[in-house]
Amino acid sequence: MVRKIEGPARIPVPGGKLIDEHVGRVSSGDEEISIAHMTAPPGWEEPAQTPSFTEYSVVLRGTLIIEHDGGTTEVAAGQSVVTAPGEKVRYRVGPEGAEYVAVCLPAFSPDGAGRD
Repeated sequence: MVRKIEGPARIPVPGGKLIDEHVGRVSSGDEEISIAHMTAPPGWEEPAQTPSFTEYSVVLRGTLIIEHDGGTTEVAAGQSVVTAPGEKVRYRVGPEGAEYVAVCLPAFSPDGAGRD
């Protein structure tokens, strides 16, 4: 069945980051997957988390920086990154901020994020 979603749901988060969820628990009621457009201002960062979902991120602009047990991974525009469930990660962006698309399997939820 084809379902058209008229537009994203804006999910408020602290620190000035904008999350526009196009598909997921909030915007479309889907629990299997979430697809969100993220825009983070320069210097944005969030607490460490140990999510219960796989997250696939495609960086469109700027730099996404992921701190993890193996070190720090910088992902520039045109690059992608995959983080595994159960892996402790901390997201932040570079001095120019970042714009990226995140896909989570299963869908993102605050409880599933496992934030510190």
